[in-house]
Order: sequence, then structure tokens, then C-alpha cells
Amino acid sequence: MSVVVFDMDGTLTDTEALWDEVRREVAAAEGLAWPEGATQAMMGMSTQQWAAYLVEVVGLPGTAEQAAARIVDTLADHYRDRGVPLLPGAEAAVRRMGSRWRLGVASSSPRVLIDIAIEQLGIEDLIEVRLSTEEIGGVGKPAPDIYLEVCRRLGADPRRSVAIEDAPNGIRSAHAAGLAVVAIPPHFHPPSADVLALAEAVIDDLDHLEIALVESILERR
Repeated sequence: MSVVVFDMDGTLTDTEALWDEVRREVAAAEGLAWPEGATQAMMGMSTQQWAAYLVEVVGLPGTAEQAAARIVDTLADHYRDRGVPLLPGAEAAVRRMGSRWRLGVASSSPRVLIDIAIEQLGIEDLIEVRLSTEEIGGVGKPAPDIYLEVCRRLGADPRRSVAIEDAPNGIRSAHAAGLAVVAIPPHFHPPSADVLALAEAVIDDLDHLEIALVESILERR
């Protein structure tokens, strides 16, 4: 059986820059300079991984658990108070895919943020499996574990399924799991050409995520 699995941040929600902003603000509040390459390094990491990175590499005081709570609580408050910034066409794209295939979400966000975003998108009725990397032992992207587990829970063959991704680590993760990847490169730190070469299709935005495109990809698998 084939399924379609969506990433969340940067794919359905316009939150990658917000994550970066919050992390930088927390570091700046401690008088810490932001290391070169830190933003790109943490994209796709699990909660456990990026929290450890903030402590060990950026130098945030306290434990990784305290760093994670600080960032996640700030983002959750932002989501609830001001809403989740959604990418244009997100709900419509999910509904198009859901009219043809069963759907899942494979995200590096903490579960609480995934749940808020899915609720605000109004797609609770369509997402059968939602999973955070923190729920599978903190193994983040680019490891294939989260995509393999979403497919397992949906009873799907990864090699006959499609992932919708934006970031380099997410594209690598889905590709390593055996899914065909539709990449939607963001303006915020877009993937390099060699990473995009791993995708079966590269599209400009969610409006171009059409049933015919996904069907054509699956026919070639």
C-alpha cells in the first residue's frame, strides 16, 4: 500500500525562521554569539539532539532538558497566542492528497507543537499517524527511522510511498527510508543541488503538489 507522508516545519508551516529566531534570542539573552553553521546543523534534528547542541556547541547554560523546555515553551506560547504561520496552500494540498491516499506526518518538532499545528490547519480528520522524532528515542533526521516508523504504523511499503519535504536533512531521511521524495525548497536555507538530486520531483510550492504528479512518481517505482 502507498501513503503520503508530510514533514511539518517548512513544508506545511512557515516556522523554520521562527525556530531560528527563538533559539538565537535565547542564546543572545545569555550573552552568547551564534556559531556559524548552527542554524543549518539543527534543521531536522530531534528535540534531544538540538537541545544537546544548544548546550554543548552554542554554550547555553543548564541541561539539554532545560534548554528544550525553554525553546518549546516559547514556541508553544507563540503558536497559541498568535497562531501557527502556515504556508500558502497547505490545507488544500493535504486535502488533495488525502482524497487519494492515507496520510501521515513525520516531524522533528515536539509532539505538542505538531498537535497544535495540525489542529490549526484543520486536518485532524486526514492525518492518521502523526509522529515526532522525540517519540522514537530522539533519532532525528537525516536518519530514516521516523519515516520507516510512520510507514510501519500505516501498514505501508516505504518504497511505494511518497514524502513531502523541504529541508536537506528531511530529504535525506525520507530518501534513506526508501520513500520517493517531492521536495519544496524553502527560501530559508534551501537545500544544495546534490541534496535536491535525491528527490523524484522538485516543485515551487504546495499548489503544485497534484494527484497526477504523485501518481506518476509511484508508477515509476
